[in-house]
Amino acid sequence: MSSSSDPAPPPRDRRQRVQAATTGVAMLKGLASLGGRASLTSLAREVGEPPAKVHRYLLSLLEAGMIAQDPLSQHYYLGPETIHIGLVAIRLADPVRLAEAPLARLREALGLTCFVAVMGNRGPTIVRFEEPALPVTLNVRAGSVLSLLTSATGRVFLSHLDDPRLREWVRDELLALPAGQRQSLEQKGAINSLRRDIREQGMAIVRDTYLPGISAVAAPIHGADGKIAAVLTTLGPSGSIDVDEEGQVAAKVREEAAAISASLGWRPDASPATS
Repeated sequence: MSSSSDPAPPPRDRRQRVQAATTGVAMLKGLASLGGRASLTSLAREVGEPPAKVHRYLLSLLEAGMIAQDPLSQHYYLGPETIHIGLVAIRLADPVRLAEAPLARLREALGLTCFVAVMGNRGPTIVRFEEPALPVTLNVRAGSVLSLLTSATGRVFLSHLDDPRLREWVRDELLALPAGQRQSLEQKGAINSLRRDIREQGMAIVRDTYLPGISAVAAPIHGADGKIAAVLTTLGPSGSIDVDEEGQVAAKVREEAAAISASLGWRPDASPATS
């Protein structure tokens, strides 16, 4: 039984253990980067270590169940314990919870209203809403359902989802729009062009289309599978918010949306997905 008088392990031993753990994690990350399965040679090349050293670490990871080995090809792949850890992490990856800190940062940095929305059973729905010290009077709050066609939030969802419900909602929205807005959106290919532009820009910008005198910038939050999980939006008075796609607001919204996506396990180099 140890006591407070027991000598602490030498600093060198602690450094060695930390280094060993870091190298083991690098092996797992290397396997993941290679698609979860690789030969010893390929993994050694990926992590930049000699094959003999990689092999020693792989033996330890095999014993721990973190990786497994195909008896025919001799390739290594992520094992049951790693899969279990990943599944637990996925269950904890709630975009609304993970957006709390980024929302606060965005509000403080820009002094604008910010919110996160998810796709609900009636359309894009605000689930987390943050206001600056001097809020703008708006008729949207947590629980508000937004337009797919005229709100920046809705346009991002529209551009990243392939859901049969959306076609019905878009049809109903078109009928309710003022004549001018409806005609521009009903032109051949107009909505498809809008969707393509938003995907290419990585965000949607609207000026006075959803709320008079209000402009907004919105960016997608991606899940680990690349599909859209939520949308991050900031808005403010059209005369005082910079909605240039290369401006500060757009840059900050994209940055924070990417940070939340990374927390959910998304990687920017992954192929885009629709749901």
